Amino acid sequence: MSISVEKTHVANALVGEPEVLEDGLAQHPSWLRLKAAATSLQAMQSQNGSITDVNQHADAAASVARITAAVTDLTPHFAHDAAYLAALIVDFDRWAADGFGVPDFYDSLLAFQPQQHRVNGLRHLVVFPMYTQNGSANRLVEAVLIEVIWPEFIGELEAGYTNKLFVPIRFLDFTPGYDTNSAVLFPETVAMREIPTFTWGAIFADREAARFRRVVRAAAEITRLELPADAALLLDDQHLTEETFVMWDLIHDRTHMRGDLPFDPFMIKQRMPFFLYSLEELRCDLTAFRESVTIEHSELASPEARQHAKLVQYAVIFDRIFRFAITGNRVRNYDGLGGQLLFAWMHQHGVLHWTDTRLTFDWDAVPEVVIALGAQIDELYWASIDRPKKAHWLAAYAMISKTLTPNPASTWARGLPLELLAGAPKGYTDQVLDDEFPLSMFFEALEKKMRTVIESTAGITGSAVD
Repeated sequence: MSISVEKTHVANALVGEPEVLEDGLAQHPSWLRLKAAATSLQAMQSQNGSITDVNQHADAAASVARITAAVTDLTPHFAHDAAYLAALIVDFDRWAADGFGVPDFYDSLLAFQPQQHRVNGLRHLVVFPMYTQNGSANRLVEAVLIEVIWPEFIGELEAGYTNKLFVPIRFLDFTPGYDTNSAVLFPETVAMREIPTFTWGAIFADREAARFRRVVRAAAEITRLELPADAALLLDDQHLTEETFVMWDLIHDRTHMRGDLPFDPFMIKQRMPFFLYSLEELRCDLTAFRESVTIEHSELASPEARQHAKLVQYAVIFDRIFRFAITGNRVRNYDGLGGQLLFAWMHQHGVLHWTDTRLTFDWDAVPEVVIALGAQIDELYWASIDRPKKAHWLAAYAMISKTLTPNPASTWARGLPLELLAGAPKGYTDQVLDDEFPLSMFFEALEKKMRTVIESTAGITGSAVD
């Protein structure tokens, strides 16, 4: 691994009255007006973002005028985004002039290039008609104030784990669409006339860190888990945990595009059994785990990188088994399944113990066992390059079901009938149960005790007080 320092400088990144910056842009009167106007527009919009009731067009035009006026007023605070904000005003004005049909913000989206300015503490004003992942399928006007998280050690690591599209951020303020579980800001969610080549993807590390801290603290108390001293630091230090998630996400995100991949790594527009998505997401997390073990012991890495590398290992394990496994419903919950698989694998390989109603780990042996699970998924992928699609699906199911017990009603577990095996892939996917691998008794009990804690993390940010 090559380690070098990457520094980016943006002249006049933040300009304006010092007292405004000290008080926070989230309290700036123009931002508050913009936020209110965007929220009022949401109530008028249809799912595709249009405003079909002509009787509301006058009110919508007034809201758009307030938004564009506020953007103009705020632009001096975002000199690095001047081209984007200018294009944003043009897109809003055109949308209003054309009668509030399906919005098209292609031009302003192309002008927004946050990956070009990855500077720690740099702020962006982001306004688009968009849906928020894990929040809503409605493509409404949302406004978000964000701040880049880019500590020096991440710049060093990115030189070796190149990911030019990755932008880690934290919330400063947001409209209701982000008062949800959504922790990503992706360009593909924006309303636009055509699909460009996407050049960035942003992840809210502060939300990831905040909900991790709340959930793991509660789960550790419930399971009487005695956390290692360095892992316990994550529960008490939001800043440290944010940086840990940035490191995890940096490596996870780039892994989708690398390795022996038998299919489109992002699985776009592919219909396949949900457990395939489980393996892909888990593969990326376990790659981040494996690389973090390497970094932890690398003499070329900085002390900060080595410290965070150890913390990434704890974060992957605890987030996967305590939050992923029991968050959301049981309808094709692929992240939940990945958490279940990691827990069961560690338990069956003797490094995780649930004895006398207490959870313990053999921490010295954990890395080797977790890395072995990642290697098994990698082997599945490598072998499947030479397999037909349906054979790959069957091999993946066989791999998972060696560790997790399938639903007793599962047709897959009993064996798909010959007429299905000889038929189209749709027959295979139709036979996958919504809850093909139900929760174990351990997780059923844990979910009941953790339910209110997990629900309380919706909309959480790094400024939340535990």
